[in-house]
Amino acid sequence: MNSMDAKRVIETALICAPNPLTLRDLRMLVDEQLSPDTIKSLLLELQHDWSQKGLELVQVAMGWRFQSKPEMRGFLERLKSEKPPRYSRATMETLAIIAYRQPVTRGDIEDIRGVVVNSLIVKQLEDRGWVEVIGYRETVGRPALLVTTRQFLDDLGLHSLEQLPAIDVSASHTEILQGLDSV
Repeated sequence: MNSMDAKRVIETALICAPNPLTLRDLRMLVDEQLSPDTIKSLLLELQHDWSQKGLELVQVAMGWRFQSKPEMRGFLERLKSEKPPRYSRATMETLAIIAYRQPVTRGDIEDIRGVVVNSLIVKQLEDRGWVEVIGYRETVGRPALLVTTRQFLDDLGLHSLEQLPAIDVSASHTEILQGLDSV
């Protein structure tokens, strides 16, 4: 398969795929005839090809995907009859603390926020696929350790946690929340 045919196959797969595709996925599409470096080069060409259109090719935590450019989202919102879920301030504060201080326990979150964390908040974040338990702290009660997921990064359009806005490590929960809101 020549590189032009491979580029067409990769472009079509990325447009049609419901989830981001990894380099491994893309390499399988072309029967592993192309090296990962060649596939990366084709991806960069596709990014350039689409630079003047309403969609953009981006790399997120789980792979590569096409998505609408930010300036197009306002127009696309008109097509949606249902509104995206609105999260309470407590939910957003909890998510921000987990994102910036992970891994954390509910107790850690409560210490930072100064109030008890409702278990429904953590459940809501888990159901959304933004937070997961990765283990348990070796202490009394063995509390669950919470971290953000790759889905969280993908939904925010981030490749890694390093792309979160920088904050002061000793920041209050309000400053942490403002940092997450700016993404």
